[in-house]
Amino acid sequence: MGNASGQTEPGQTDTGHPAPGDPEPRIELGQGTGPLRGVKVVEIAGIGPGPHACMILADLGADVIRIERPGGQPLTGGAHDLLNRGRPSVALDLKDPAAVATVLELAAGADVFVEGMRPGVAERLGIGPDEALARNPRLVYGRMTGWGQTGPLAPVAGHDMNYIAVAGALHGLGQDPARPSFPSNLVGDFGGGSTYLVMGILAALLESRGSGAGQVVDAAIVDGTAHLNVMTAAFLAGGAHRERRAANLLDGGAPFYDVYETSDGRHMSVGALEPQFYELFLDLLGVRDRAPDRNDPTTYDELRSVIASAFATRTQAEWVEVFEGTDACVAGILPLSEAMDHPHLAAREVFVDHAGIRQPAPAPRFSRTGPSLTLPPAARPGTHTRAALRAWGIADVEGLVASGAAVQV
Repeated sequence: MGNASGQTEPGQTDTGHPAPGDPEPRIELGQGTGPLRGVKVVEIAGIGPGPHACMILADLGADVIRIERPGGQPLTGGAHDLLNRGRPSVALDLKDPAAVATVLELAAGADVFVEGMRPGVAERLGIGPDEALARNPRLVYGRMTGWGQTGPLAPVAGHDMNYIAVAGALHGLGQDPARPSFPSNLVGDFGGGSTYLVMGILAALLESRGSGAGQVVDAAIVDGTAHLNVMTAAFLAGGAHRERRAANLLDGGAPFYDVYETSDGRHMSVGALEPQFYELFLDLLGVRDRAPDRNDPTTYDELRSVIASAFATRTQAEWVEVFEGTDACVAGILPLSEAMDHPHLAAREVFVDHAGIRQPAPAPRFSRTGPSLTLPPAARPGTHTRAALRAWGIADVEGLVASGAAVQV
């Protein structure tokens, strides 16, 4: 993993604020240790998937400069906003021509540009793809939206659940036949959104190294979510998918792939799909003598009742002791606060302490260029304005601050 606990720059405390006696934080390029070290990214701050994508790029070693509006925006910000870790915060007023010119100058020296505004907004501000690529023809220009840059819904507002609803994913989520359940914003914003934006950026960046030409990456949550759901599409095409909740193999329709309550009101996850794992599951649960044939769907209600009754006799901790370390494919369901201390995750350092916050470590892992955590999230937008702009080679930073085009807090 490299230095999972992160690096502290000279003259800077591990909180990301100036060390005593220093006028402001020091920002230096090239502090990341991951495989993207040396890649420069300009991020126009947004919410949700855009920041998550840029967090991933920063975690993997890229130098990302985050451009925020003075005063920030709703739903984001603060020293605990881990989506903003790993990059300095610069406050620019993009209604000011000098600030727009600064963004284009940053883009001229960057490899990647990321924005997540509604279609047309970046163009109206003067920082759209045409302007940026004119300054830097090799630039990869990443655009993160819900509906995409084209189509009848492109200019309309929306959020995660709206996008996955229209993309056909939300309908099948959950085990309640009466209504779908949505898993916060994991499927759309981060599954179909930021993950696909990062994949697109990395693919375009690799291609540009050979062609010498940049391009625009249109990452839409509806596109990525539909792509995530390809296995369901395959089942549907083959006639093996029922468009009802809790009616299919992996959505709780099968009693050997479901969630069960324990005697203390907690739950166990059961994924005993393969026959050999299922046989072990029956033995460890102690129900082999009364479990009906799982290959006969007409017995599913009876089988589910047998399994549920057995789990209800012990606490979750007791069942974890029975199943953990076996091939029965059963695990206790943990809240995040407890997951952080699970022995397996602790052994792999899946969660680390950095700048006083327990948080997920960078992922995935690399044998030679392990990523590390660097700058903590800025406490306020504009915390690093002067230092970051200077590090990126912007001239007359003081003039920008004096005019109000840039804001240092």
